[in-house]
Amino acid sequence: MDWMKRYPVSEHIMEAVREARRTLHKHPELSHEEEKTAAYVTDFLKQLGLEVHTGLAGCGVLGVLHGKGSGPTIALRADMDALPIQEENEVSYKSKKAGVMHACGHDAHTAMLLGTASYLAEIHEQWQGTVLFVFQPAEEDAPIGGAQTMMEEGVFKEYQPDTIFAQHVWPDLPVGTFGVKAGAMMANSDRFQLIIKGAGGHASMPHQGVDTIVAANQMISALQTIISRNTDPLDSAVITVGTMQAGERYNVIPREAVLEGTVRTLTYQTKEQVKERFYQIVEQTASAMGVEAEVYYYDGYPATINDEELSSFVKDTLAKNYGEETVPQVVPSLGGEDFGRFLLHYPGVYYWLGTAIKEREVQKPLHDPMFDIDEGALRYGVEAMSLLTLEALGGKDKEDDGNGNTGEQHDR
Repeated sequence: MDWMKRYPVSEHIMEAVREARRTLHKHPELSHEEEKTAAYVTDFLKQLGLEVHTGLAGCGVLGVLHGKGSGPTIALRADMDALPIQEENEVSYKSKKAGVMHACGHDAHTAMLLGTASYLAEIHEQWQGTVLFVFQPAEEDAPIGGAQTMMEEGVFKEYQPDTIFAQHVWPDLPVGTFGVKAGAMMANSDRFQLIIKGAGGHASMPHQGVDTIVAANQMISALQTIISRNTDPLDSAVITVGTMQAGERYNVIPREAVLEGTVRTLTYQTKEQVKERFYQIVEQTASAMGVEAEVYYYDGYPATINDEELSSFVKDTLAKNYGEETVPQVVPSLGGEDFGRFLLHYPGVYYWLGTAIKEREVQKPLHDPMFDIDEGALRYGVEAMSLLTLEALGGKDKEDDGNGNTGEQHDR
């Protein structure tokens, strides 16, 4: 059945979604600090008449909505936290909090899930089953995150999802299109810190010290050989050193240098291979350079692995409703995503929602201080998540047979 033709998402709901997105964008909150966001979500869900649970993983919220009868349980997840970035957009809904902005679209994710809850509550007589609306905190706080803690604290204790879905705004795709693929969609995202210890001295007499900057430089170069010479060229992997801190004065050899960075891989096998080789290179380079190196390696979010059968279901459902051209072939990203932890326990799909701003010749990427979305994508986000939920539930609808009689129709 064409749900959106029979029961279109009202403009009233979409106005509320746009208002929610802009309100949340103006008042962003960092990981583990999403108290006002959680209160906003809680109030919104209670006004819809949902069963609401709060305080999960700190600021997490769970909304529970039942249909007309028993059926499957579908979980839908949105993340709520913002980033420590100063917004540079000049828009009416610009962040009012200095140094904090929704540069990853979590404001839109939360607003669209609230819109989906509004829509499904409005037509709850037409479907059977239970829908769980999971509003997750701390997605940006890798490698800790909020997903694992929510599960440990019983977000699914009473209602176990048969399927879980999540969507993420994606500036590389035009509005009205979706990125869906089976298997790895996002990467294992690990972090590391190296503390390199040598001996200080005068810059003019390097032979009297042990130069940690030179040692750090050797390590940076050597670590890149893991990607170029140890991993299969067909396996995606990247090692990036994001910060290097050493020294306080131009003519002094520093006795300590600190490197921090990230390791991204798509498969568990490659992750373990890179990790093992990482330790070997650091140890051997340190020995060769005469320094000591402390390694702190943090296993982060697991790769986001979409269920193969459900990925086909999502792709087919979206293509059927919006056209084959709206679901182009995509390749995975080496970005990290805490949703991967949910997928370790429950079958599901994480897909991208096109949000490119047509007026921009060059799209600003996620985490950029000028990141924004085309708000025309909000309707697609609400509709898509609603459609997938209804189809996954095997929605029940009363159809008129043309003679004033109604009968039950089941669509999957």
